[in-house]
Amino acid sequence: MPRITASPESPSLDISTDKLAFIIEKAREFDVKEGDADPDSGSNPTDDGDTDVLEDKNGDPTRQELTDAIRALNEDERAELIALAWLGRGTYDLGEWNEAVSTARSEHGRRAADYLLGLPLLSDYLEDGMALFDEGIVDDSDTQEGLNEEDEPAGNMQDRTPDTKRV
Repeated sequence: MPRITASPESPSLDISTDKLAFIIEKAREFDVKEGDADPDSGSNPTDDGDTDVLEDKNGDPTRQELTDAIRALNEDERAELIALAWLGRGTYDLGEWNEAVSTARSEHGRRAADYLLGLPLLSDYLEDGMALFDEGIVDDSDTQEGLNEEDEPAGNMQDRTPDTKRV
């Protein structure tokens, strides 16, 4: 499994990109969940347009998969995951990486999943944190997701090349 590494003088992230990609994807699915809008609904889900799937309810498989993925990380990886979210949120910068990891370990080490699921933009924070390490999620059709130095998509837009400027 590939590991995210930064330049020799900067810190490195020791969580595999595969683990981060899975957690980010599950966090995206979880982020779109909302409270139970119709608790007494007795109608057919098809008639409701299957909107109940977007409600955050007890036993939600998305929540469970995300929680399980976070809990499956070792202690160091959980601390780095929290620190990565803090980097993406802007609480810390890359130069404060070791402090962020240490603080995450001491404040949230045993309850990392509960803490992270309470962050409303977790997937965005994690992706923004990865960008500070010059990394992003890669899939079959993309070279790298994210923004380049001019805040333009980094070559992963199908309808234009990275050099094309908007008019």
